Amino acid sequence: MSAAARREYHRPLDLRRGRVELAHGAGGRATAQLVEELFLAAFDNEWLRPLNDAASLPMPAGRLVMATDSHVVSPLFFPGGDIGSLSVHGTVNDVAMAGAVPLYLAAGFVLEEGYPLADLKRIVASMAAAAKAAGVPVVTGDTKVVEQGKGDGVYITTTGVGVVPPGISLDGAAAREGDAIFVSGTIGDHGVAIMSKRENLEFQTEILSDSAPLHRLVAALLAACPRIRVLRDPTRGGLATTLNEIARASGVGMLLEESAIPVAPAVAAACEFLGLDPLYVANEGKLIAIAPAADADRVLAALRAHPQGRDAALIGRVTRDPDHFVQMRTGLGGRRVVDWLTGDQLPRIC
Repeated sequence: MSAAARREYHRPLDLRRGRVELAHGAGGRATAQLVEELFLAAFDNEWLRPLNDAASLPMPAGRLVMATDSHVVSPLFFPGGDIGSLSVHGTVNDVAMAGAVPLYLAAGFVLEEGYPLADLKRIVASMAAAAKAAGVPVVTGDTKVVEQGKGDGVYITTTGVGVVPPGISLDGAAAREGDAIFVSGTIGDHGVAIMSKRENLEFQTEILSDSAPLHRLVAALLAACPRIRVLRDPTRGGLATTLNEIARASGVGMLLEESAIPVAPAVAAACEFLGLDPLYVANEGKLIAIAPAADADRVLAALRAHPQGRDAALIGRVTRDPDHFVQMRTGLGGRRVVDWLTGDQLPRIC
């Protein structure tokens, strides 16, 4: 091999001006180079470093929980986050809603030919920072490349593994008549942040996505009240759809108080402008908790004591209803049914 060929052979990735090539997903030297110079450089840890097809991991005692989530958000960068941090937060939260301590993440990337390596590096750096901040390392992964025009830049699938501590049992079918319903903060922030960026809208107050990992809030909540029955994060379909899912699974109804549901003024104004109902707008950093009414004060205090729950509210109660309707008492004193989301008012939201 000539000296010039050897220099070409060992040329590092051009992370400023380079673009994703089909060779980066072919499994050869270009793939190895992308993995080592971009992904391993960002995610480096003792389990990922060997770059085996599977990571060998220690596991503490307890029930194993696993969740997987694919992220196709558009745009890839939005106020308050991007697809990289979102892919960590979304899966960490799915694991946490089972009452589990998240331990490890796996990540699968589908890249479109021609996508700028500089933007990919930015996404991977954001993802690595989110994983580090959450204390949940990316320990294995995979990369594929599709032809230009057959993808949308970057798709990311993350799988999370966690362990439920002894004595904790949460189930979407566990809500009971009389239980109290809580939300950990203002709703609709993520969906409105995405839509404002997508439609190039500017509001007087910038609206940021609430994308964040919730496992530490969950741990504090369960420490204060181990009798929590249900935890869910109201992502696609928003608060309304998630509560309908719980009501159907538990065989109960629900009555919400419109005046108690927290919505940031800027989000409420944006939803009115866009013709959206904040009850159906996605969230990525909020949770719903359902607990016995006797524990309501303790749950609310525990939520509000944590920075991620400072705007938490008791928003309603579980009722006896053979039809499993979620209803809401309006500000005028009447009632209306809060039904499932029909269609998809905000596609590509996560």
